[in-house]
Amino acid sequence: MHQAIQTNRLSKSYKGFQAVKGISLNINKGEIYGFIGLNGAGKTTTIRMLLGLIRPTHGTCYINEKKVSLKNHSIWRKVGYMVETPYSYPELTVKENLEIYRRLRLISNKNKVSEVMNQLNLTRYAQKKAKDLSLGNAQRLGIAKAILHTPEILILDEPVNGLDPAGIVEIRDLLQDLAFNKGVTILISSHLLDEVAKIATKIGIIHEGELIQEIESTKLNKLLNQRLTIDSQDNKSAASKMSKAGYFSVLNKDGLIETYNKKAILHPDEISRFLVYEGLPPTRLTVEEENLESYFLRIIKGKGEMLQ
Repeated sequence: MHQAIQTNRLSKSYKGFQAVKGISLNINKGEIYGFIGLNGAGKTTTIRMLLGLIRPTHGTCYINEKKVSLKNHSIWRKVGYMVETPYSYPELTVKENLEIYRRLRLISNKNKVSEVMNQLNLTRYAQKKAKDLSLGNAQRLGIAKAILHTPEILILDEPVNGLDPAGIVEIRDLLQDLAFNKGVTILISSHLLDEVAKIATKIGIIHEGELIQEIESTKLNKLLNQRLTIDSQDNKSAASKMSKAGYFSVLNKDGLIETYNKKAILHPDEISRFLVYEGLPPTRLTVEEENLESYFLRIIKGKGEMLQ
C-alpha cells in the first residue's frame, strides 16, 4: 500500500531536552490519522519536522515516499498544512488573503477562492479584515488556505481550536469527505480526544515524546472498558452482596455501584433480578463505555507507573 506519510525513528532534542523520541509513523493514502497527546507531548514538534520547518536530531521523514529535505522542495506542491496559529495578513480581507495565496500557489482557476470560502462557510466574511475575525473563523481561514490548491496530503495541527460545536461538525464532515471521497491523506493532531475518535481511521497516542500506542479506530471499542453502574436504596449493602455473589463491585466517587464484571455488563437484567431478590431493588442500571479521553488517561497513567 502507498505510504503517504512516513517517519523513521524521528527524534528532536533541544539543549539536552528530548522533545521527540524515536517516532516511526506509517500513514497510508486516504487515511485520517489522529495524532493525540497532552499539550507539550511532542505533536507539534513532530509535525514541524515532517514539514521540513525544523531539522530532526535523528531520523528521517518521507512524504509520498520522497525524503523531506531542502532539495526535495517539489513535494510541497501536493501538501496543505496548518501548524499552530493560522497565519494571515491582518489588514487584508478574507478574500484578499485567499487571493494572494491562490497566486502564490500558481492556481489558475480564479473561482477556487469562492469555492473554498463556500466550503468553509466564509463567504459572508469575505470582506472582513483577517484581524477582526473570531478565533473560530481565523481557524477556518487557515484551513481554507491549506486546502486551496487541492492537496493530496493535509497536515493540520489542532484544526478545530476555537470552533463552536456546529463548526466542529462542519470541519469533521469536510475532512471525512476529502479523505473518503477524494482520497486525501490527513494527519490531524489534537488534544480534543473524543473529537478525534469520531473522525480518525487510525489513532496514535504520543506521550512525553514517545509514540506509546497505535490503534485502528475499528478496534478501539474492544479496548474501551465497559462498566455497569447501579443505584439503589442502599448501595453499600448492594455492592457487598454483588461481590459475594461473584460480581466484584465498588462504590465510585458519586456513591454509585460500579462493576466491570463481563457477565453483569452483558446481562444487567440478571443483576436486577438478583438485587430485587435480595430486597435491594435498583433504581437505576446503566451500561457505560469509557470514552477515548478516559482510555488515554488510563494508558498514560499505566505508562508512568511502568517507568517508576
